[in-house]
Amino acid sequence: MALHEAPPPSLAPLSLVVTRRETLCDDIVAFELRHPDGAELPAFEAGAHIDLHLPAAEGGPGSAPRRRSYSLCNRPAERFRYLIAVQREAAGRGGSAWLHDHLQVGDRIGVGAPRNLFALRPADGSTPRHLLLAGGIGLTPLLAMAEVLWAAGRPFELRVCVRSAQRLPFAQRLAEAPWAGCVHVHADDAGPALDLPALLAQQSAGTRAYCCGPAGFMAAVQRAAADAGWPADRVVVEHFAAPASPAATAHVEPGHFELDWAPTGQRLVVGPADSVARVLLAAGIEVPISCEQGICGQCCLQVEAGEADHRDLVYGAHEHEVERRFTPCCSRAHSPRLSLAPLGWVAPD
Repeated sequence: MALHEAPPPSLAPLSLVVTRRETLCDDIVAFELRHPDGAELPAFEAGAHIDLHLPAAEGGPGSAPRRRSYSLCNRPAERFRYLIAVQREAAGRGGSAWLHDHLQVGDRIGVGAPRNLFALRPADGSTPRHLLLAGGIGLTPLLAMAEVLWAAGRPFELRVCVRSAQRLPFAQRLAEAPWAGCVHVHADDAGPALDLPALLAQQSAGTRAYCCGPAGFMAAVQRAAADAGWPADRVVVEHFAAPASPAATAHVEPGHFELDWAPTGQRLVVGPADSVARVLLAAGIEVPISCEQGICGQCCLQVEAGEADHRDLVYGAHEHEVERRFTPCCSRAHSPRLSLAPLGWVAPD
Protein backbone atom coordinates (compact mmCIF):
# COMPACT_ATOMS: atom_id res chain seq x y z
CA MET A 1 0.00 0.00 0.00
CA ALA A 2 1.42 3.36 -0.95
CA LEU A 3 1.82 5.97 1.77
CA HIS A 4 0.03 9.26 1.25
CA GLU A 5 0.39 11.02 4.56
CA ALA A 6 3.00 10.59 7.27
CA PRO A 7 1.80 9.90 10.80
CA PRO A 8 1.82 13.09 12.88
CA PRO A 9 3.74 13.42 16.12
CA SER A 10 2.12 11.88 19.17
CA LEU A 11 -0.48 14.28 20.54
CA ALA A 12 -2.87 14.17 23.46
CA PRO A 13 -6.14 12.61 22.30
CA LEU A 14 -9.37 14.53 22.04
CA SER A 15 -12.01 13.64 24.61
CA LEU A 16 -15.15 13.07 22.55
CA VAL A 17 -18.62 12.02 23.61
CA VAL A 18 -20.69 9.21 22.09
CA THR A 19 -23.82 10.91 20.78
CA ARG A 20 -25.32 7.95 18.94
CA ARG A 21 -24.92 4.18 18.97
CA GLU A 22 -26.64 2.09 16.31
CA THR A 23 -26.61 -1.64 15.74
CA LEU A 24 -26.19 -2.08 12.00
CA CYS A 25 -26.37 -5.88 12.03
CA ASP A 26 -25.66 -8.73 14.43
CA ASP A 27 -21.98 -7.98 15.04
CA ILE A 28 -21.47 -4.43 13.73
CA VAL A 29 -22.21 -1.29 15.72
CA ALA A 30 -21.87 2.32 14.52
CA PHE A 31 -20.72 5.05 16.91
CA GLU A 32 -21.12 8.78 16.37
CA LEU A 33 -18.58 10.91 18.23
CA ARG A 34 -18.77 14.67 18.83
CA HIS A 35 -16.96 17.31 20.83
CA PRO A 36 -18.74 17.80 24.17
CA ASP A 37 -18.81 21.58 23.60
CA GLY A 38 -20.02 21.31 20.01
CA ALA A 39 -16.68 22.54 18.65
CA GLU A 40 -15.46 21.60 15.20
CA LEU A 41 -13.35 18.47 14.98
CA PRO A 42 -10.03 18.22 13.13
CA ALA A 43 -10.60 17.92 9.39
CA PHE A 44 -10.13 14.63 7.57
CA GLU A 45 -10.07 13.35 4.01
CA ALA A 46 -11.83 10.29 2.62
CA GLY A 47 -9.99 7.12 3.57
CA ALA A 48 -8.78 8.47 6.92
CA HIS A 49 -9.01 6.66 10.23
CA ILE A 50 -8.90 7.61 13.89
CA ASP A 51 -7.39 5.84 16.87
CA LEU A 52 -9.64 5.16 19.85
CA HIS A 53 -7.88 5.05 23.23
CA LEU A 54 -9.34 2.17 25.20
CA PRO A 55 -8.64 1.12 28.77
CA ALA A 56 -5.77 -1.30 29.27
CA ALA A 57 -6.74 -4.94 29.03
CA GLU A 58 -7.11 -6.72 32.34
CA GLY A 59 -3.80 -8.32 33.15
CA GLY A 60 -2.18 -6.48 30.23
CA PRO A 61 1.29 -4.93 30.49
CA GLY A 62 1.47 -1.44 31.96
CA SER A 63 -1.36 1.00 32.40
CA ALA A 64 -1.32 2.66 28.99
CA PRO A 65 -4.62 2.50 27.10
CA ARG A 66 -4.95 0.28 24.09
CA ARG A 67 -5.30 2.02 20.74
CA ARG A 68 -7.49 0.68 17.97
CA SER A 69 -7.90 2.21 14.52
CA TYR A 70 -11.26 2.63 12.78
CA SER A 71 -12.05 4.22 9.43
CA LEU A 72 -14.17 7.36 9.30
CA CYS A 73 -17.25 6.77 7.16
CA ASN A 74 -19.15 10.04 7.28
CA ARG A 75 -18.78 12.88 4.77
CA PRO A 76 -15.46 14.70 5.28
CA ALA A 77 -17.34 18.00 4.99
CA GLU A 78 -19.02 17.21 8.32
CA ARG A 79 -16.73 18.87 10.83
CA PHE A 80 -19.14 18.38 13.72
CA ARG A 81 -18.86 14.60 14.07
CA TYR A 82 -16.89 11.45 13.42
CA LEU A 83 -18.75 8.28 12.43
CA ILE A 84 -17.19 4.82 12.70
CA ALA A 85 -18.44 1.24 12.57
CA VAL A 86 -16.94 -1.52 14.70
CA GLN A 87 -17.25 -5.21 13.93
CA ARG A 88 -16.90 -7.53 16.89
CA GLU A 89 -13.93 -9.79 16.21
CA ALA A 90 -14.27 -13.04 18.13
CA ALA A 91 -10.63 -13.90 17.45
CA GLY A 92 -9.38 -10.33 17.94
CA ARG A 93 -7.36 -8.76 20.75
CA GLY A 94 -10.35 -7.57 22.77
CA GLY A 95 -10.70 -3.98 21.59
CA SER A 96 -13.81 -4.47 19.46
CA ALA A 97 -15.45 -6.58 22.16
CA TRP A 98 -14.83 -3.86 24.75
CA LEU A 99 -16.42 -1.23 22.51
CA HIS A 100 -19.46 -3.43 21.85
CA ASP A 101 -19.92 -4.33 25.51
CA HIS A 102 -19.08 -1.05 27.24
CA LEU A 103 -19.23 2.10 25.07
CA GLN A 104 -22.65 3.73 25.37
CA VAL A 105 -24.30 7.04 24.47
CA GLY A 106 -23.05 9.75 26.80
CA ASP A 107 -19.69 8.07 27.45
CA ARG A 108 -16.46 9.88 26.68
CA ILE A 109 -13.50 8.31 24.89
CA GLY A 110 -10.06 9.47 23.85
CA VAL A 111 -9.69 9.91 20.11
CA GLY A 112 -6.53 10.64 18.14
CA ALA A 113 -6.48 13.10 15.26
CA PRO A 114 -7.38 11.62 11.85
CA ARG A 115 -4.59 10.06 9.81
CA ASN A 116 -4.77 8.92 6.21
CA LEU A 117 -2.86 6.07 4.59
CA PHE A 118 -5.63 5.29 2.09
CA ALA A 119 -6.29 8.61 0.39
CA LEU A 120 -7.93 9.11 -2.98
CA ARG A 121 -5.30 9.93 -5.59
CA PRO A 122 -5.58 13.35 -7.26
CA ALA A 123 -7.86 13.42 -10.28
CA ASP A 124 -6.24 13.68 -13.68
CA GLY A 125 -7.13 12.95 -17.27
CA SER A 126 -5.70 9.45 -17.07
CA THR A 127 -8.14 8.40 -14.32
CA PRO A 128 -11.60 8.52 -15.92
CA ARG A 129 -13.40 6.64 -13.15
CA HIS A 130 -13.00 4.97 -9.78
CA LEU A 131 -13.97 1.46 -8.78
CA LEU A 132 -14.60 1.03 -5.05
CA LEU A 133 -14.47 -2.60 -3.90
CA ALA A 134 -15.55 -3.48 -0.37
CA GLY A 135 -15.52 -6.77 1.49
CA GLY A 136 -17.83 -6.63 4.53
CA ILE A 137 -16.75 -4.05 7.12
CA GLY A 138 -14.15 -2.85 4.59
CA LEU A 139 -17.01 -0.74 3.26
CA THR A 140 -16.42 1.97 5.88
CA PRO A 141 -13.61 4.04 4.28
CA LEU A 142 -15.19 3.59 0.86
CA LEU A 143 -18.40 5.27 2.05
CA ALA A 144 -16.48 8.49 2.64
CA MET A 145 -14.82 8.10 -0.77
CA ALA A 146 -18.21 7.69 -2.44
CA GLU A 147 -19.47 10.88 -0.80
CA VAL A 148 -16.44 12.86 -2.00
CA LEU A 149 -16.48 11.47 -5.53
CA TRP A 150 -20.20 12.16 -5.88
CA ALA A 151 -19.85 15.73 -4.60
CA ALA A 152 -17.00 16.35 -7.06
CA GLY A 153 -18.89 14.90 -10.00
CA ARG A 154 -16.26 12.19 -10.53
CA PRO A 155 -17.66 8.91 -11.92
CA PHE A 156 -17.40 5.87 -9.68
CA GLU A 157 -18.92 2.49 -8.95
CA LEU A 158 -19.18 0.89 -5.51
CA ARG A 159 -19.29 -2.90 -5.25
CA VAL A 160 -19.98 -4.39 -1.82
CA CYS A 161 -19.50 -8.09 -1.10
CA VAL A 162 -21.05 -9.63 2.03
CA ARG A 163 -21.75 -13.16 3.22
CA SER A 164 -25.43 -12.43 3.76
CA ALA A 165 -27.79 -9.63 2.86
CA GLN A 166 -28.59 -9.45 6.58
CA ARG A 167 -24.94 -8.61 7.30
CA LEU A 168 -24.75 -5.57 5.03
CA PRO A 169 -23.61 -2.58 7.13
CA PHE A 170 -25.22 0.78 6.41
CA ALA A 171 -27.85 -0.88 4.21
CA GLN A 172 -30.31 2.01 4.60
CA ARG A 173 -27.65 4.61 3.85
CA LEU A 174 -26.61 2.77 0.69
CA ALA A 175 -30.23 2.57 -0.47
CA GLU A 176 -31.06 6.22 0.23
CA ALA A 177 -27.83 7.97 -0.81
CA PRO A 178 -28.02 10.29 -3.82
CA TRP A 179 -25.41 7.99 -5.37
CA ALA A 180 -27.42 4.82 -4.70
CA GLY A 181 -27.47 4.13 -8.45
CA CYS A 182 -23.70 3.64 -8.30
CA VAL A 183 -23.98 0.85 -5.70
CA HIS A 184 -24.07 -2.89 -6.38
CA VAL A 185 -24.36 -5.34 -3.47
CA HIS A 186 -23.24 -8.96 -3.87
CA ALA A 187 -24.47 -11.22 -1.07
CA ASP A 188 -23.51 -14.89 -0.96
CA ASP A 189 -27.10 -15.84 -0.09
CA ALA A 190 -28.83 -13.59 -2.64
CA GLY A 191 -28.05 -12.97 -6.28
CA PRO A 192 -24.97 -13.62 -8.37
CA ALA A 193 -21.51 -13.46 -6.87
CA LEU A 194 -19.14 -10.74 -7.97
CA ASP A 195 -17.20 -11.81 -11.05
CA LEU A 196 -13.97 -9.93 -10.41
CA PRO A 197 -12.13 -10.96 -13.60
CA ALA A 198 -15.04 -9.88 -15.78
CA LEU A 199 -15.56 -6.65 -13.85
CA LEU A 200 -11.93 -5.58 -14.06
CA ALA A 201 -11.54 -6.66 -17.67
CA GLN A 202 -14.39 -4.39 -18.75
CA GLN A 203 -13.09 -1.23 -17.07
CA SER A 204 -11.92 1.65 -19.21
CA ALA A 205 -8.20 2.35 -19.42
CA GLY A 206 -6.93 4.24 -16.41
CA THR A 207 -9.71 3.21 -14.01
CA ARG A 208 -8.31 3.08 -10.49
CA ALA A 209 -9.61 0.59 -7.92
CA TYR A 210 -9.71 1.16 -4.16
CA CYS A 211 -10.15 -2.00 -2.15
CA CYS A 212 -10.68 -2.70 1.55
CA GLY A 213 -11.77 -5.90 3.24
CA PRO A 214 -10.46 -9.26 4.43
CA ALA A 215 -6.99 -10.20 3.21
CA GLY A 216 -8.33 -12.96 0.95
CA PHE A 217 -10.75 -10.58 -0.73
CA MET A 218 -8.05 -8.00 -1.43
CA ALA A 219 -5.66 -10.66 -2.71
CA ALA A 220 -8.36 -11.85 -5.11
CA VAL A 221 -8.80 -8.28 -6.40
CA GLN A 222 -5.06 -7.87 -6.91
CA ARG A 223 -4.81 -11.21 -8.73
CA ALA A 224 -7.73 -10.37 -11.01
CA ALA A 225 -6.26 -6.95 -11.77
CA ALA A 226 -2.88 -8.47 -12.62
CA ASP A 227 -4.54 -11.07 -14.86
CA ALA A 228 -6.40 -8.24 -16.62
CA GLY A 229 -3.10 -6.46 -17.29
CA TRP A 230 -3.59 -3.64 -14.81
CA PRO A 231 -0.44 -1.86 -13.58
CA ALA A 232 0.03 -2.50 -9.85
CA ASP A 233 -0.43 1.18 -8.94
CA ARG A 234 -3.99 1.17 -10.27
CA VAL A 235 -5.12 -0.95 -7.30
CA VAL A 236 -4.93 0.78 -3.91
CA VAL A 237 -5.65 -1.39 -0.86
CA GLU A 238 -6.04 -0.87 2.87
CA HIS A 239 -5.44 -3.70 5.32
CA PHE A 240 -7.34 -3.84 8.60
CA ALA A 241 -5.62 -7.04 9.66
CA ALA A 242 -2.27 -8.39 8.70
CA PRO A 243 -2.65 -11.30 6.27
CA ALA A 244 -1.35 -14.65 7.39
CA SER A 245 1.20 -15.54 4.77
CA PRO A 246 4.43 -17.51 4.90
CA ALA A 247 6.23 -14.59 3.26
CA ALA A 248 5.36 -12.36 6.19
CA THR A 249 6.67 -14.72 8.84
CA ALA A 250 9.26 -16.91 7.14
CA HIS A 251 12.28 -14.93 8.37
CA VAL A 252 12.61 -15.10 12.17
CA GLU A 253 15.87 -14.11 13.77
CA PRO A 254 17.48 -17.16 15.40
CA GLY A 255 18.73 -15.14 18.37
CA HIS A 256 18.84 -11.73 19.98
CA PHE A 257 19.92 -8.46 18.44
CA GLU A 258 20.99 -5.21 20.07
CA LEU A 259 18.95 -2.07 19.79
CA ASP A 260 20.40 1.41 20.26
CA TRP A 261 18.03 4.29 21.05
CA ALA A 262 19.95 7.12 19.36
CA PRO A 263 18.56 10.15 21.28
CA THR A 264 19.78 8.84 24.67
CA GLY A 265 22.38 6.23 23.76
CA GLN A 266 20.45 3.48 25.59
CA ARG A 267 21.38 0.00 24.45
CA LEU A 268 18.68 -2.65 24.71
CA VAL A 269 18.38 -6.31 23.78
CA VAL A 270 15.56 -7.70 21.63
CA GLY A 271 14.89 -11.40 21.97
CA PRO A 272 13.58 -13.74 19.27
CA ALA A 273 10.02 -13.49 20.60
CA ASP A 274 10.14 -9.78 21.54
CA SER A 275 8.76 -6.89 19.53
CA VAL A 276 10.98 -3.83 19.24
CA ALA A 277 8.06 -1.65 20.32
CA ARG A 278 7.49 -3.59 23.54
CA VAL A 279 11.19 -3.57 24.38
CA LEU A 280 11.27 0.22 23.97
CA LEU A 281 8.15 0.65 26.10
CA ALA A 282 9.61 -1.54 28.84
CA ALA A 283 12.67 0.74 28.87
CA GLY A 284 10.47 3.80 29.42
CA ILE A 285 10.69 5.05 25.81
CA GLU A 286 7.32 6.22 24.52
CA VAL A 287 6.09 4.49 21.36
CA PRO A 288 2.49 5.17 20.26
CA ILE A 289 1.39 1.67 19.32
CA SER A 290 -2.02 0.78 17.91
CA CYS A 291 -2.48 -2.18 15.56
CA GLU A 292 0.75 -4.03 16.51
CA GLN A 293 0.55 -5.73 13.10
CA GLY A 294 2.33 -3.24 10.86
CA ILE A 295 -0.79 -1.97 9.13
CA CYS A 296 -1.41 1.52 10.56
CA GLY A 297 1.93 3.35 10.76
CA GLN A 298 1.15 4.82 14.19
CA CYS A 299 4.39 3.62 15.79
CA CYS A 300 6.72 4.69 12.97
CA LEU A 301 10.36 5.40 13.88
CA GLN A 302 13.42 5.99 11.74
CA VAL A 303 16.56 3.89 11.27
CA GLU A 304 19.83 5.61 12.14
CA ALA A 305 22.16 2.65 11.53
CA GLY A 306 21.98 -1.05 10.83
CA GLU A 307 19.99 -3.18 8.41
CA ALA A 308 16.27 -3.40 9.12
CA ASP A 309 14.03 -6.39 8.42
CA HIS A 310 10.87 -4.56 7.32
CA ARG A 311 7.66 -6.54 7.85
CA ASP A 312 5.02 -3.80 7.72
CA LEU A 313 2.24 -3.43 5.15
CA VAL A 314 2.21 0.37 5.24
CA TYR A 315 5.40 1.56 3.58
CA GLY A 316 7.05 0.94 0.24
CA ALA A 317 10.66 0.87 -0.88
CA HIS A 318 11.00 4.67 -0.92
CA GLU A 319 9.81 5.03 2.66
CA HIS A 320 12.00 2.16 3.84
CA GLU A 321 15.18 3.01 1.95
CA VAL A 322 15.11 6.79 1.51
CA GLU A 323 13.01 8.05 4.41
CA ARG A 324 14.32 5.22 6.65
CA ARG A 325 10.91 4.51 8.16
CA PHE A 326 10.64 1.57 10.54
CA THR A 327 7.62 0.00 12.25
CA PRO A 328 8.78 -1.37 15.61
CA CYS A 329 5.58 -3.28 16.32
CA CYS A 330 6.41 -5.97 13.77
CA SER A 331 9.75 -5.30 12.08
CA ARG A 332 13.13 -6.59 13.26
CA ALA A 333 16.80 -6.45 12.28
CA HIS A 334 18.92 -8.33 9.79
CA SER A 335 22.08 -6.87 11.35
CA PRO A 336 23.38 -7.70 14.86
CA ARG A 337 22.67 -4.12 15.95
CA LEU A 338 20.01 -1.62 14.93
CA SER A 339 19.92 2.08 15.87
CA LEU A 340 16.56 3.85 15.95
CA ALA A 341 15.20 7.33 16.69
CA PRO A 342 11.87 9.16 16.58
CA LEU A 343 10.63 10.08 13.12
CA GLY A 344 12.26 13.37 12.11
CA TRP A 345 14.95 13.24 14.80
CA VAL A 346 18.27 14.87 13.88
CA ALA A 347 21.47 14.06 15.77
CA PRO A 348 22.91 17.11 17.54
CA ASP A 349 26.20 18.51 16.22
